[in-house]
Amino acid sequence: MPSTGLDEVQQKLGYRFRQDTRLREALTHKSYLNETRGMKEADNERLEFLGDSVLNLVVSHYLLTAHTGASEGDLSKLRAGLVSEDSLAQVARRLGLGEALRLGSGEELTRGREKPSILADTVEAVIAAVYLDGGLDAASRCLKQAFGDALDASGSSMGKTDFKTDLQEVCQRTFNTLPHYGTVRESGPDHDKVFEVEVLIRGDRHGLGIGKSKKEAEQKAAKQALLRLGQEKEDQCDIRSES
Repeated sequence: MPSTGLDEVQQKLGYRFRQDTRLREALTHKSYLNETRGMKEADNERLEFLGDSVLNLVVSHYLLTAHTGASEGDLSKLRAGLVSEDSLAQVARRLGLGEALRLGSGEELTRGREKPSILADTVEAVIAAVYLDGGLDAASRCLKQAFGDALDASGSSMGKTDFKTDLQEVCQRTFNTLPHYGTVRESGPDHDKVFEVEVLIRGDRHGLGIGKSKKEAEQKAAKQALLRLGQEKEDQCDIRSES
């Protein structure tokens, strides 16, 4: 990876690494090392593991101090939205992490630099690298800069129903997996588009939503999925009570 790529990431992070090998590791996807046998380097998966915990700690602390009157449930929902795959992928794009990643040719062909999952994982790895290099205060400062206005705006969603966050929590608790959203169809002129989005849980469609934006359609799909899951749970309870 050219040093200029590392320089640009550090500039956007607002942090200069004492050991830039840590940043290089955070920006190394496993597919790169799989195709370059013999390199005595590590990919970013171990850093992802640590970064997930650092990220949750920093965001939790921020929300706790910023929203003193919020309940535990409200804080959990706010945190889930901020550390979701979509949110972290947006952070990665602001930091230019996709361009700086070291990827294997297979991932390059499948546009790995644009995949939300890879981008989100890379944010976690980079935050872990900052934590190891400069400590928790440095990681906290970098996260606040990386998230930008998203942290300050987090409270504006308080009290509003967020079906996507609710569905994510249900899926993690019940199925140990996350829901996946996909655009089924786009119709209408550019100035008046209509989006049709499905939500899949373990590959099965559980909801379908239509809206004037993808976000609106995703919320409607999530709401439908929650209703269906609630009905399935009631049906299972009825079956057990009859037996």
